[in-house]
Amino acid sequence: MRYMKQVRSLILAAALSVMMTVASSPQASARERLKIGVTLHPYYSFAVNIVGDLATVLPLIKPGFNSHAYTPQPDDIKRVRDFDVLIVNGIGHDEFAFEILEAARLKGKLPLIYANEGVSLIPIAGTDTGEKMVNPHTFISITASIQQIYNISKALKKLDPDNADAYSKNTRDYVKRLRQMKAMYMEKLAALPDMDFRCATIHGGYDYLLQEFGLKVTTVIEPGHGLKPTASQLAKTIDKIRDLDVDVVFTEMNFPDKYVDSIQRETGVRIRYLSHLTSGDYTASGFEEGLRANIEALTSALIESHDRRGQNRGNQNEHTGS
Repeated sequence: MRYMKQVRSLILAAALSVMMTVASSPQASARERLKIGVTLHPYYSFAVNIVGDLATVLPLIKPGFNSHAYTPQPDDIKRVRDFDVLIVNGIGHDEFAFEILEAARLKGKLPLIYANEGVSLIPIAGTDTGEKMVNPHTFISITASIQQIYNISKALKKLDPDNADAYSKNTRDYVKRLRQMKAMYMEKLAALPDMDFRCATIHGGYDYLLQEFGLKVTTVIEPGHGLKPTASQLAKTIDKIRDLDVDVVFTEMNFPDKYVDSIQRETGVRIRYLSHLTSGDYTASGFEEGLRANIEALTSALIESHDRRGQNRGNQNEHTGS
């Protein structure tokens, strides 16, 4: 009897040891990590740079979707049920997320982080309907993005206090890189005198970026958010570009070429490409890379415009002198 008790004790001890080993294994730790859902590509980059490998960041929608025309799928409902929290734009760029929450019966139950809380918002430019709409593309601006990063970091630290110190450090490092990026390009432009830079945009989503550099959109090609212009609307826009002496047209990467080609053929204006920052693969560096490309395109356009207008003034002076 005593022997059997000793055997049972040894078996229990061994089982307990195995359980403790499993509980402390990396796989078990991974299961216990906070699962953070995101609706848009920039928020994936923001969250990953904040949490590092201390939490799991998961996109709500697979790559390759159009956020303005997305129809929720059954897989989305399954996916959202696995999140501990969901980061949302909440001002018009991810309405599909709220449909998914409703379908999954998680509305009011799943914690949401509203990235744009407290961010200064501006209306969408260029709507022919006269309808007042908030521009939801706040993540295209460095300053507005930094505010969103701090909003997300603050909320995640409350949800995961054990890792709060690490999240704070990661946030500071990430924000520092973004501020350095802005400073580098601002320094490039500091040597340029004040000038009357005039640009048109295909899409009404770039106002935050242009505003950050002290610029305004002269005209928008889209008659309304997400709508393609008719032939008559395009003709009016071409006339406006000519009349206003627009320096450059900023077009969206995936905007139909026929509209851009028509504008360039009729006006001779330079074309520059900007990214909406909400497409492609979800990566930690995706936001920084896309933002840098956008600012590079903007900076180059400003320098080209400065040089072109300077050359035109020189030609005019020569003509007057002769």
